[in-house]
Amino acid sequence: MTEPSTLSGMAASPLERLQAAVDAVNGVVLGKPGAVRLAFSALLAGGHLLIEDLPGVGKTTLAQAMAIVTGGSWHRIQFTSDLLPADILGVSVWRRIDETFEFRPGPVFANVVLADEINRATPRTQSALLEAMAERQVSVDGVTHTLPRPFFVIATQNPLDLVGTYPLPDSQLDRFLLRISLGYPDADEERQLLREPDRRDLLADLAAVFDEDGIRALMDQASEVHLSDPVLDYLQALVAATREHPALRAGLSPRATLALAATARGHALLDGRDHVVPDDVKQIFAPLAVHRLQSRADADPPDDVVELILQRTPIS
Repeated sequence: MTEPSTLSGMAASPLERLQAAVDAVNGVVLGKPGAVRLAFSALLAGGHLLIEDLPGVGKTTLAQAMAIVTGGSWHRIQFTSDLLPADILGVSVWRRIDETFEFRPGPVFANVVLADEINRATPRTQSALLEAMAERQVSVDGVTHTLPRPFFVIATQNPLDLVGTYPLPDSQLDRFLLRISLGYPDADEERQLLREPDRRDLLADLAAVFDEDGIRALMDQASEVHLSDPVLDYLQALVAATREHPALRAGLSPRATLALAATARGHALLDGRDHVVPDDVKQIFAPLAVHRLQSRADADPPDDVVELILQRTPIS
């Protein structure tokens, strides 16, 4: 797929194309600019996204729109209880003509993978995908196959309908850079939904804004966004507060700290800045931290603790 070279008749810079991609997704997912911004931050940071919310609020639409505008290849996997690891990773097939095994790649070999209702698959199948997310590679019959870059997994799950599901354990939740929810639309947005055609029909009109090279270049640019010492002080103070808070069983790990820095860089790039400001860290701290934390018995839930930490931690 060819990367567009113009926007509104003029040559477009990578950051202008990035903004065009964000605007295109916001045009499909009505009234959720914060969630869309976090989704792009995760992509630029090279991480993965978990969207946890009720059915019918736009989880799958957001994932499909992200996949289309970022270009490259994408696959959707509907997770069910009978899904096997080979259905995701691929399988070696015997070729009688030359008496050799040929590897047939599974749907995980794509730039964007939509894992719909991930908690409906068995732990064995979940682990197969999550290992690929962590290692960026797949090993089948002793042969290692590298996944493409970018490799961006967007998983969805319903937090309420838990009958017949297999909740992700903490070690697997940690594979997701951010966890977000979309929530209900407000009254005006819902009225607009009622007046207009189905928002999913707009997906057919979306076009790729990037190709693989374009996204890789932006990811590399995001990794070079500057983090000053005062911002690092603030970031580390937030992390230290999770490790010291009596309501939490354990704080954020060093891997989570690195993820926080990487996502803050991606968040800054979305504003066209070459440096991170404290608000970047503040905006992505809760979506990054809450699903990695557990409260002690009879203590406040992690989301309340994280909100309190944000209120009480001074900005350097």
